[in-house]
Amino acid sequence: MPGTAKTSKKTSKMAKAVKASTKAKPKPKAKKPAARKSTRSSPPEHTPTQGLYGWITHTELASADPAATKTWCADVLGWTFLPSFPTPAGDYHLFAYSDKGGGGIRQTNSAEGPGSLPFIHVADAHAAFDKAIQAGAVVIAAPEQVMAGVTTAIVRAPGGVMIGFSGP
Repeated sequence: MPGTAKTSKKTSKMAKAVKASTKAKPKPKAKKPAARKSTRSSPPEHTPTQGLYGWITHTELASADPAATKTWCADVLGWTFLPSFPTPAGDYHLFAYSDKGGGGIRQTNSAEGPGSLPFIHVADAHAAFDKAIQAGAVVIAAPEQVMAGVTTAIVRAPGGVMIGFSGP
């Protein structure tokens, strides 16, 4: 999911210099040292996009070395990343490969090997999960809200393929 660029109005240095020369100058205040920018942040909020229901819009990569995978994906695939944010299982690295899709890289858990999991964008994660179970899928992870506006669920479809659902 791509980030948005912040824009600001810039005043020319010359205009500032002219304005400053016409006013009495107060004694400058001591500046505080600039805060260091963190590479970690809080989980972002998400607003579902109706036109993408049924599309794979998020692919989760489970990695034995998430930092190495993140660096490789940025260097080789040109993916952009938002600041990582903490989860109970470790940092989560959100990436975007287009304005319509992206995913996340996380640490593998003890019961899995490295791999990937597609998440289908749905209008209602609970309803999609229930429909999948009624049609013969097996529960892997019941619906759970993972951030504001996003609930995910994971099933194993007939044939053994794992599919995730993501939506409100």
